[in-house]
Amino acid sequence: MNLVPEHNKIILFDGVCNLCNSSVQYVIKKDKKDLFLFAPLQSDFAKELMVFYNIDAIKIDSILLYEPKKGISMKSTAILKISKSLGFPTNLLTLFFIIPPFIRNWVYDFIARNRYKWYGRKTSCMVPTPELQAKFLH
Repeated sequence: MNLVPEHNKIILFDGVCNLCNSSVQYVIKKDKKDLFLFAPLQSDFAKELMVFYNIDAIKIDSILLYEPKKGISMKSTAILKISKSLGFPTNLLTLFFIIPPFIRNWVYDFIARNRYKWYGRKTSCMVPTPELQAKFLH
């Protein structure tokens, strides 16, 4: 699937989740190499990508990272791969790759289940500023 330039990576996120939106803002701030593009899970783009990769959109409660030539990563693996590209000190999170995925994802799932309760949610997906519009796919 050739949706984006090879050097870009796409982060698919829950567009109504405050924690997810804060995380996207953090990545934008730390993305000095301009690697990442973004799409809410609720977007047509994300839905088409999930169909292509046979991901059940109803069951997905996760951040997804799409990398051309590598495909899709989910949950803690996606977060750690994203952090790898963000420079010091954020890239130190990749040390957590030594923890088996079933443990990392248990922690991830616990936070994901409680994210609306702890951080709240929006009634609609965030609208990027005109300056950031080019980083978002719809």
